[in-house]
Amino acid sequence: MSATPSHSHDHSHDDHGHSHDDGHSHLHGFGHHHHDHTPKITNLNTAFIVGIILNSAFVIAEVIAGLISHSLSLLTDAGHNLSDVVGLALALLAFKLTKVGSNNKYTYGYKRSTIIVSFFNAVILFASVGVIAYEAVVRFVNPEPISGSMMAFVALGGIFVNAITAYLFVKDKDKDLNVKSAYLHMAMDAIVSFGVVISGVIIYFTKYYWIDSAVSLIVGLIILRGTWSLLKDSLRLEMDGVPKEMNLTKIKDELMKAKGVVDVHHMHVWALSTTENALTAHLVVDPAHIAIFGEIKHDLRHRLEHLDISHSTFEPEFSDEKCKQPDC
Repeated sequence: MSATPSHSHDHSHDDHGHSHDDGHSHLHGFGHHHHDHTPKITNLNTAFIVGIILNSAFVIAEVIAGLISHSLSLLTDAGHNLSDVVGLALALLAFKLTKVGSNNKYTYGYKRSTIIVSFFNAVILFASVGVIAYEAVVRFVNPEPISGSMMAFVALGGIFVNAITAYLFVKDKDKDLNVKSAYLHMAMDAIVSFGVVISGVIIYFTKYYWIDSAVSLIVGLIILRGTWSLLKDSLRLEMDGVPKEMNLTKIKDELMKAKGVVDVHHMHVWALSTTENALTAHLVVDPAHIAIFGEIKHDLRHRLEHLDISHSTFEPEFSDEKCKQPDC
């Protein structure tokens, strides 16, 4: 593949004989900077920034309150919220990077940073659960007196902060793994804060201080459950696996519907970023239709667009060529 930035797949757009004025400009070659499929950065930008500010302020409040009230679940929650702030900041950075064009060293640009970030996010969360579990066990053995009322009031603030932030991401959450992860974190945090409120109230009335540790462990399990799928999905994309929502059989059927296409093989589908997918395939074409290969490709690009594949490269083979390779 050539390393020239904006024409790394020349054949994928020049031979349609089509001027691309129909709103599908992102179907150009890999190097072109059209990203109609990425969530619009404007509203997301605001969502990320508001989320970062709100959560940072809340982390500071929680740490202070946790230290004063000796509540592990408040400190645990603060740690978890801090990891959310880091996660939001990384996701925002990754989105900024997807806007940077491709160059001679990175012919895809920096889109893949979004995948690395979602993986890194999952790893951070796993690590935080380990710390929580350790602290909770230590506290079980040596319970400390805790101010239940302060615990409940601060956690109540947490419900609002997290619910507001989760709401900011709700409409874009299915378009991108990082937005989904931000949404999940915030929604889970709101539930976690609710648990801390309940335990604060119980501690205030009963003085059962061990409840604080129990809540911390439950919080840890909730985080683990949500993080496991994020880890799996991001690792899959990291390894150039087929994105979860893609159905290869369906994609192949769609390719076979094109005029003159007799067979499809060497098909690869992978993620360029958490929002964009790419495909390469060898198309076995009936020789009678080879003159209209440009049209065939154009038609296929339209079909694949509906299956969320924004970059595709096709290589023609002719059905009367006898295939020598064993894997054909």
